[in-house]
Amino acid sequence: MPTIHVDVVSATESLYSGEALRVFAPTSTGELGIYPKHTALLSTLKPGEVRVETDKGIESIYVSGGIIEVQPDVVTIFSDTAIRASDLDESKALEAKQRAQEAMENATESQDISATQAALAESIAQLQMINKMRGKKI
Repeated sequence: MPTIHVDVVSATESLYSGEALRVFAPTSTGELGIYPKHTALLSTLKPGEVRVETDKGIESIYVSGGIIEVQPDVVTIFSDTAIRASDLDESKALEAKQRAQEAMENATESQDISATQAALAESIAQLQMINKMRGKKI
């Protein structure tokens, strides 16, 4: 079965580098499914789950946003923050969500509102991924 090389990197480390059967990523226009020999494209990512499917299983990685570059034989995902799903911390995500909600209530300028909305979206995406791994719905 054909494969595609995938690299998922954050600002501080490489989280995945290897061959995959397919990759799914949360782009700004919806979830993107990428198979070997995919048409070249460049897109922005929104906070959510990147799934790298191999013949050994699925590697789930949370990304805070970023950029995905697709070439026919290579997918590269760049994100400021990328965390293996198994390393996500529910209590930290809940605290971040609470802080973002409180900041939204006190935000007065459009810049403040945009930043707190982004922080809230990030924490909600992390919680959704944690709950998905546990088989729960939020």
